Amino acid sequence: MTWFKVDDTAYGHPKVLKAGNPAFGLWTRCGAYAAQHLTEGTVPGVVAQLYGTAPQVRRLVSAGLWHEHGHTCPHPKCKQPTPGDYYMHDFLIYNPSKATVEQGRDRAADRQKRARDRAAERQNQTRNRSDSSPNRDSFTGERSAENLESGSENIAFPDLFAGQEGLSQRDGMDPSRSPRPDPTRSSTSFGGTPPNPQGGKGAAAALVEEWWSSYGRGTAQSRKSVHRAVEDALGNGLDEQLLAAALDRLGQTSKPVTGGTLQFALSDIRRPAAGTGAAVIPLHPDAPRPLGRAAQAAAWMADAIQNDPHPQEEAR
Repeated sequence: MTWFKVDDTAYGHPKVLKAGNPAFGLWTRCGAYAAQHLTEGTVPGVVAQLYGTAPQVRRLVSAGLWHEHGHTCPHPKCKQPTPGDYYMHDFLIYNPSKATVEQGRDRAADRQKRARDRAAERQNQTRNRSDSSPNRDSFTGERSAENLESGSENIAFPDLFAGQEGLSQRDGMDPSRSPRPDPTRSSTSFGGTPPNPQGGKGAAAALVEEWWSSYGRGTAQSRKSVHRAVEDALGNGLDEQLLAAALDRLGQTSKPVTGGTLQFALSDIRRPAAGTGAAVIPLHPDAPRPLGRAAQAAAWMADAIQNDPHPQEEAR
């Protein structure tokens, strides 16, 4: 943007007083036009006719504020306009030339380009440092999430809690249901498939690359930790398409990619749709209903009273 400069004493200049307010308004508007279009003070005749009248133009020429073609102004910077156009007296004394304005614009554009390049370089250096750290995670949130996951896996719950004693109606009753896993047998993280130590590193890199291109900017997790979790999952025998769906679920919910979060995502994917009735566990009609702890205690007390051989003596 360029500016058309008007001196703060112009309101009382003799030439302005001689031209009058209407003509001075035309002079100001055409001066702004010349500054915007870099005409260096030349006012086309069509512009003068568009913004003013012929008497106003004659008053500006008579007062010496404008020059017609063939003028005799002795100032060297007052150029000769083409026939039908006008030139503003002393325009280049108070306003910059076209070359000066264009050089300033080029310098400003070059400064902005260098500033953008420096900002992009700093951003790339910060991202490379976070991706190349071998001994630490980029953010403490990932480490805390993995610690919580490993701690939750080490908690042992006795079978007496939550009515887990004995066989449940789900175990062995319905062949469509999976039996409860045997804690004495080793299991893997993903559906009991034996681990594959030669897990496909190429497949893991492809999955991480696809996931990172979609969700990498919105995660606080390093790319290396995501790759490690994906490689472990594939090494445990998880299907690539199922793993890709689980990764997409974690990316949509902005959750970190770890072994535990992958298990939750897989269980969410495998969960049957609501309303299908697949989540209802059928009860065998002849199977005994397990008693709660309070009911068991009451049954034991009643059995003890019935089997007591000397109830009267104890009462005395």
